[in-house]
Amino acid sequence: MSEPISDPTAIKAAVREHYGNAIQAASGCCGPTCCGPTSTEVALYGAETITALPADVVTASFGCGNSLAIAKLQPNEVVLDLGSGGGLEVLLAARQVGPAGFVYGLDMTDAMLETARRNAQKLGATNVSFLKGDIEAIPLPDRSVDVIISNCVINLAPDKGQVLGDAFRTLRPGGRLAVSDIVFDGELSDLPIAEAELRTALSWAGCFAGALSMSQYRTLLEAAGFTEIDLTVTQRYGADDLRAQALADEGLLPVEILQSLDGKITSCAITARRPG
Repeated sequence: MSEPISDPTAIKAAVREHYGNAIQAASGCCGPTCCGPTSTEVALYGAETITALPADVVTASFGCGNSLAIAKLQPNEVVLDLGSGGGLEVLLAARQVGPAGFVYGLDMTDAMLETARRNAQKLGATNVSFLKGDIEAIPLPDRSVDVIISNCVINLAPDKGQVLGDAFRTLRPGGRLAVSDIVFDGELSDLPIAEAELRTALSWAGCFAGALSMSQYRTLLEAAGFTEIDLTVTQRYGADDLRAQALADEGLLPVEILQSLDGKITSCAITARRPG
């Protein structure tokens, strides 16, 4: 079994390279017949929403849910998207909050930011701003946003407690967190494989290796100061999904281990609030 990637700098470099290559592949092809909306984007946001966007806007989503549906944004709100990627959710959020609202997108990958800014220009979106930075150190002032959204990104961060703590700092009193993320349903200690071995066999860039359990997620949210915490499973991943996310050698996870994990790794809708 290969050695796990445990160094935070190495993890971030691997994630940056993976998603940088992915967005360049999506935005570098010939047009909508080649890299237009896939069934994933349509399933997450609805055909009407996606097809209403200009054909040359890159709609590639690398998420595991729809954080906008969880957030229920209101006009005039200020929103921050952690790990905004190609900017799809930022641009959809900008429409929901209206011209008097504002949406920030934060990403550490240059190729993602370049795509997002091109998309915003094509849509003529003036109430958005894409920032380069680390979600563990959000480059915004204290108490500056009403809502924080994120789509399958917090699991990629080496220090999730720092991410949630900085998210709490950035929210205004009464502000809310609304994210989709990959989460283990059940305790990792109950699995027939050591946690370190499991995380070694799964890819950080593929979202599974860094996933927290529900209890771990709740504990970190509470430690950051959040209340009204809720985690709701929206999708369960089967053995075939896990096999696809394993590193190059499929033998890293034996069949019996894959079967024991069937349905235990999930996509979750996670909500919490900073007390008013």
